[in-house]
Amino acid sequence: MFDPYQSSASPTVWSVGALCRAVADALEARFNPVTVRGEITGFSRAASGHCYFSIKDTAGQIRCAMFRRAASSLAFTPRDGELVELRGRLGVYEQRGDLQLIVESLQRAGQGALFEQFLRLKAQLEGEGLFDADRKRPLPVMPRGIGLVTSPGAAALHDVATALQRRVPHIPVVLAPAMVQGAAAPASLVAALEQLYARALHPRAGEPPIDVILLVRGGGSMEDLWAFNDELLARTVVRSPVPLVSGVGHETDFTIADFCADLRAPTPTAAAELVAQPRDAWLAALDQLESRVQGGMDRWLDRQGQRLDLAAQRLGRPSGNLAQQRLRCERLGQQLRHAVLLQVQQHTQVLGAQQANLMPMLQRQLQQRRQHLTQLAHRLELLDPRRVLQRGYSLLTDSSGRAVTRVVDAPVGAALKAHLSDGSVDVTVTQPKLL
Repeated sequence: MFDPYQSSASPTVWSVGALCRAVADALEARFNPVTVRGEITGFSRAASGHCYFSIKDTAGQIRCAMFRRAASSLAFTPRDGELVELRGRLGVYEQRGDLQLIVESLQRAGQGALFEQFLRLKAQLEGEGLFDADRKRPLPVMPRGIGLVTSPGAAALHDVATALQRRVPHIPVVLAPAMVQGAAAPASLVAALEQLYARALHPRAGEPPIDVILLVRGGGSMEDLWAFNDELLARTVVRSPVPLVSGVGHETDFTIADFCADLRAPTPTAAAELVAQPRDAWLAALDQLESRVQGGMDRWLDRQGQRLDLAAQRLGRPSGNLAQQRLRCERLGQQLRHAVLLQVQQHTQVLGAQQANLMPMLQRQLQQRRQHLTQLAHRLELLDPRRVLQRGYSLLTDSSGRAVTRVVDAPVGAALKAHLSDGSVDVTVTQPKLL
């Protein structure tokens, strides 16, 4: 009997593997390549470097695999709960018959649009010259004060404060708190910078001057750092009256503020270290400078002392040049004291702000040199011929005023003059005698 419901052809009987391959081919032809947005769940990275996870939303879930080659190009570490956009090829994992998405690229949702916006603003500001190298200023070698803009609750504040306390605990730091994330963050950052600008331009009495500003924030996603890509903030950074260092995110993170700043640091800690030369290095340089000053002063004083010795030797026998030599010695002494004082004043101005105890040391050295000069003057005074005359000796001169030192120069009847300590007497030779 004829059965109208029975097909004349026998139904196709598939093997499991063949059916999986057929479904995979159909998916390949119908959907691929495919871009999907969803939330990551169950993320794991195998020792081989392959990554496995699922992408889901409120209506469904798909298993995903991202092989090592594609995973090595990730610019971030995916985490469960993160909203992402991925591009890949839909297929069937035949060993289990599971629907599977082979991921070829992965990025946080919205990051593509943000990056395009970042590039547009970067090109605009670069065209206006805001990034030009010739407007970048060098950092001060020894800032008198450091301005800091960051969030009071951020880890970046702790990192910067620790680095500055370790390297330059004597330099004051002025914190201008600001929000560093969220819609209100750009305006908050601008206000904090304006506060520091006003203080740098018009410091009040008793406040430390601000010579450099740090704008810092810890790492995060592009969305987390987006406040630092604000156009108004970029123009505010460029208007800084003092050099400004940007230390936002990690070494691989770049923001518009980085390009506008005078210098970009890879991390907040690195930003602090750029404006804080270690105190030990400055103390060592100061010790070296002190040694050079001391050595130079000693050599100069030695030369001046030698000049005094030569002047004393030129005095020789008593003559009319004695008073002239004494005046010259006094003049040299005055020049020596003046030169020493001038040297001390000049070096004190240079070193006074760096080393508070250098001045007492220089004063001691000056006192010692003064005592030495007094001793030399005393020795010079002892050479005065009047000292000899006061002991009962006299000086004989002939009629021309030349000193008579030999008997042959005093014949009988010669008129001589004997110079005593309080005057002179005229004498006539009556009987010369040889020893």
